[in-house]
Amino acid sequence: MQETYDYIIVGAGSAGCVLANRLTENGKYSVCLIEAGPADKNIWIHIPIGYGKTMFNKKLNWGFETQADPHMNQRQFYWPRGKTLGGSSSINGLIYIRGQKEDYDRWGALGNEGWSWEDCLPYFRKLESNDLPEADTRGKHGPLSATSIPAKHELVDAFIHAAQKEHIPYIKDFNTGNQHGVGYYQLTTKNGLRQSTAVAYLNPARQRMNLTIKTEHLVHRVLFKNKKVVGIELSNKGGEPFVIRANHEVILSAGAIQSPQVLMLSGIGPADHLQAMGIPVQQHAPGVGQNLQDHLQLRLIYEVAKPITNNDQLRTVWSKSKIGLQWLFTRSGPLAIGINQGGAFAYALPKEAKTPDVQFHFGTLSADQAGGQVHEFSGCTISVCQLRPESRGYMHLQSTNPAQPMAIQPNYLSTDLDRRTAVASIRLARRIASTQPLADLLVKEYRPGLDQQSDEEILEFCRNYGATIFHPAGTAKMGVESDEMAVVDEQLRVYGVEGLRVVDASIMPTLVSGNTNVPVVMIAEKAADMILQHQKTQSKNVALT
Repeated sequence: MQETYDYIIVGAGSAGCVLANRLTENGKYSVCLIEAGPADKNIWIHIPIGYGKTMFNKKLNWGFETQADPHMNQRQFYWPRGKTLGGSSSINGLIYIRGQKEDYDRWGALGNEGWSWEDCLPYFRKLESNDLPEADTRGKHGPLSATSIPAKHELVDAFIHAAQKEHIPYIKDFNTGNQHGVGYYQLTTKNGLRQSTAVAYLNPARQRMNLTIKTEHLVHRVLFKNKKVVGIELSNKGGEPFVIRANHEVILSAGAIQSPQVLMLSGIGPADHLQAMGIPVQQHAPGVGQNLQDHLQLRLIYEVAKPITNNDQLRTVWSKSKIGLQWLFTRSGPLAIGINQGGAFAYALPKEAKTPDVQFHFGTLSADQAGGQVHEFSGCTISVCQLRPESRGYMHLQSTNPAQPMAIQPNYLSTDLDRRTAVASIRLARRIASTQPLADLLVKEYRPGLDQQSDEEILEFCRNYGATIFHPAGTAKMGVESDEMAVVDEQLRVYGVEGLRVVDASIMPTLVSGNTNVPVVMIAEKAADMILQHQKTQSKNVALT
């Protein structure tokens, strides 16, 4: 017999796990949650510092590669994406950030009714359990923990004090809507363990009779009857294709790379591209795969004067055993925290930016790439990224095989503003590094090196060493119907068809000013309410007729 559910959710990541919980909560609707990767059983998923172990794990990580970027000296970039229950929330850097009030007000100003800061704030509060004192902007009883880092670190304290001397004020809470400041981040951890959306949302819902979870199943396409979505085609671990039917809706939550891929494989996308690929056009949607935005990470690496870094703790078997035992018995120490403990939101171009335009992540280790082998010396990293890049990339199909990755072109640093911000952000990072008390703890600028001083030299460093900070978004953007590039409306329904929504980072019209995981959880919480309200209205209409 063919399987049929009220709702089918494609992708069990930061959004999909939230939807699976909320749509099954009242017991009225049957839901099938589909994930291409395995269950989240790997121990390194759950140890906060473990993302160095999952960064290149092909079983848990899609490990995409971009096309050669003409603005970055033809470099290709490694783009990790979660491939397990929890998706990228199971392998990310754990930073708990909402973004700025103005990010969401901008969405609303673009015609997306119901998406201003005041509209989104109730959902941010709903999703979180924050350990900071009660406040109007904080939630206390939500599924996802916002946990303050309990132990202070000498290097992070020095970074915070140095930044304050560079006119960046100390801030206790980055999530009030106003981010300007420097301090310790909060993390998506609880009791020394990672809190992915699989842990926070899916685990409490697993035993519900109306929820079916399918791991290691790859979705091929959405199926239509005329313009109405009636189900999906997918394959199991053995590659055997089959069909699942949907009574109400199919919801794509496969992320900013794979939701557009499923849309295109289903015949929704730029008509000329679909025709060239031999895919029948169901709906011409030129914005699918366009409007790609990401934060470009620029990492300054320093040699540290004292053996107080994670490099030192990870250098010998004895020191690794020591921090391992600390975590095992007390759920504390470096393994319970992650890597980037401190950060800041600041102005690289203060005369041009109305709100902070760059974000810092301060890490108490150093490596040639994020998640890579740590250096032999005591090291730390000052990572900085432009928050609202003007550069726009795109992606398109390379094949009609759903297992074949998309062709991704990020187009980093393709605008003058982005290039000037990159140079100014490096100069700001250097000013902080050369300011007491941080300057006393830093022996040498390992990268880029103080011989790189001119704007041209700094920009060349950015092109040669810049990398993703893992925040792709915008590839199925929300917008008004008159906007040809808009893919979904303010209810996240795909234009031109019935019974299909996109709920993930793809729908962001513009990238939020910060890490994207918590905003995606908020989007899913809000979408769940929209979906349930829509079904309630539909049921009333049916009853009336």
